[in-house]
Amino acid sequence: MGTFRILIADDHEVVRKGLMALLQSQHDWQVCGEAADGREAVDKAQQLKPDVVILDIGMPGLNGLEATRQILKANPQARVLILTLHDSDQVVREVLNAGARGFLLKSDAARDLVAAVEALRRDKTYFTSKVATMVLEGYLKGGTPGAPIPTAGRNRLTPREREIVQLLAEGKSTKEVAVALGLSVKTAETHRSNIMRKLQLHSVSDLVLYAVRNNIVHVVQAGIE
Repeated sequence: MGTFRILIADDHEVVRKGLMALLQSQHDWQVCGEAADGREAVDKAQQLKPDVVILDIGMPGLNGLEATRQILKANPQARVLILTLHDSDQVVREVLNAGARGFLLKSDAARDLVAAVEALRRDKTYFTSKVATMVLEGYLKGGTPGAPIPTAGRNRLTPREREIVQLLAEGKSTKEVAVALGLSVKTAETHRSNIMRKLQLHSVSDLVLYAVRNNIVHVVQAGIE
């Protein structure tokens, strides 16, 4: 077996360096790239073809969930490990629906990161006990293991619309959204109008609230990274 290649994506450089130090202490493991946001992670995953991609869930521009979807769409064989501050039921459902193979709380990373990545290296999954319990309960209630878990109205949006919601909620203007996504301003305006109508929202503040409630953007509490 050759060198095991890992891509790390987190918008905090200190976090990326800490994760890298943990991972590169393992024989034949190599951090082949770093990304500071979800869009860069998608690009580098396509360029570098890593074995595992470690994604922070709350990154600007394109969050870890959307990045996961795009990475797996381009390469279904990729294995994604999501890092997050919280393991609320809704976040867990979003992570599972995105197709990630692992889920790790940032507070547990120093202790469990190597074990999580090793599980993915062996084509297994790695979830916290709470996530594992949710998956098991879904199966016992008649669900299919690994099948998507239903989520709220957020699924009414297309992947492109979810990207636009995140950028708008982060304070980008329609013109800035157009530039970021390579669209014409008119197309971006049309998408924005369609999103507001589809979600029955009436203001930017409504859109921001929707984005927060549906884990498209994340509010970081003071003192917590």
